[in-house]
Amino acid sequence: MTTTQPHTAPRSTEDGQRTIDIRSPHDGSSLGAVAVSTPADVENAIVSARVAQPEWARTSPAERGATLRRAAAVVRDNVEQLAELNEAETGKPRDEAREGVLAGAGTLEQYAELGPLHRGKTLQGDYGATDFMISQPRGVVAVITPWNDPVAVACGLLGAALVTGNTVVHKPSERCPRTGELLCGLLADVHPDGVLCRLVGDGEVGAALTGDPRIALIAHVGSTAAGRDIAIGAAGTGAKVLLENGGNDPLIVDRDVHPGWAARQAAMGAFANAGQICVSVERVYVHEAVLDPFLRALVDAAADASVPPLVDHQHREQVHDAVMAAVDAGAYRAIGGTLPSGGGSHYPATVLTDCTPSMAVMSEETFGPVAPVRAVRSFDHALAEATDSGYGLAATVLTSSMAHAQQAWRELPVGSVKINAVFGGAPGGAAHPRGRSGEGFGYGPELLEEMTTTKVVHSEPPTL
Repeated sequence: MTTTQPHTAPRSTEDGQRTIDIRSPHDGSSLGAVAVSTPADVENAIVSARVAQPEWARTSPAERGATLRRAAAVVRDNVEQLAELNEAETGKPRDEAREGVLAGAGTLEQYAELGPLHRGKTLQGDYGATDFMISQPRGVVAVITPWNDPVAVACGLLGAALVTGNTVVHKPSERCPRTGELLCGLLADVHPDGVLCRLVGDGEVGAALTGDPRIALIAHVGSTAAGRDIAIGAAGTGAKVLLENGGNDPLIVDRDVHPGWAARQAAMGAFANAGQICVSVERVYVHEAVLDPFLRALVDAAADASVPPLVDHQHREQVHDAVMAAVDAGAYRAIGGTLPSGGGSHYPATVLTDCTPSMAVMSEETFGPVAPVRAVRSFDHALAEATDSGYGLAATVLTSSMAHAQQAWRELPVGSVKINAVFGGAPGGAAHPRGRSGEGFGYGPELLEEMTTTKVVHSEPPTL
């Protein structure tokens, strides 16, 4: 996902304390300021987590799971307050924010059940020996989470880390510090002291945390640039990294699908939450045989779309700059692409046509309510251009051809392929992002494997 500067970049008060001013994405009004964690705060959090980790690791998996179930119940009890804060800080619609909170609670419950079932293996060695493999916690985990779905994403990473016996230092996004503060506080209150610690701040605080050699694993969901910096730093400290970075997810519209239905799928994928979803549709390839009716339906869908505000003015400027750069390079604004008047950081649903591969709206993640469309001659043409990307998060294919569907999921170099639905999927799935989009399992039962390290034990009786 894309990230930019916070609502207002951190500033220092007269006493040297850095603060972040939070402004409403709805109308630009001030929501107050929060203090940024100091270097001493970072040090105290890491020390507290290190001190608490051995005892938490010795706690039985069943008890850790029971603690996580209590945490899930507390999150459910505070769903309205969390959703309200999320909407106020990021502009996420209240109903969608509520769904994110409930999804987070559900994820905590899933890991509460899966954690105690996470097991090792016995090995078949000599008759007089015992051989086995056992999973053990890694130690102190740094969790860096984004603003676009702050509760659901955080609950997944925090739940998997905690239930496997790790302790955690969590830095939520500086764009939703109060949402992060409330969530982390709710979870920390049901765990022993030091098991879960929270920091507040921007990239400077994140770099101090992730660059510390006492951190055993870094789990990050955010921008490609930040993920790259984390990976470089981890190469020096030896920390394991789990990264879900940006995506440039393509949508392919085959010639044999209903153009109106395909346009509704494209609109949902590009405009939901103002395009601020990690697996939003970022570029659309449409077979020329259905291009005209598809575009008419997509423009109608954009005109009717209810688009929430972007997270802040800085991000809106980035989105608009990408749109205008495409227009300057020859793209046509079929609808949208203009800056609204008034306060807040609203941006209209935008459809661009006549797009070319060299345009940034086609080659990079825009992370806004923008649907850039490119006409293609054939399915193979669409597939070739869709795969020509350094990103590899997700892709969607709309087709009535089983052969094309089979070809697509086999050849698309992404972690998730969705056939005939831009969103959805069975619970328990997990995938590796590819290329610039990151590495490692960031969700699902496989995340428990990432949060632990495996030890092999060989034991023989002594020779007397």
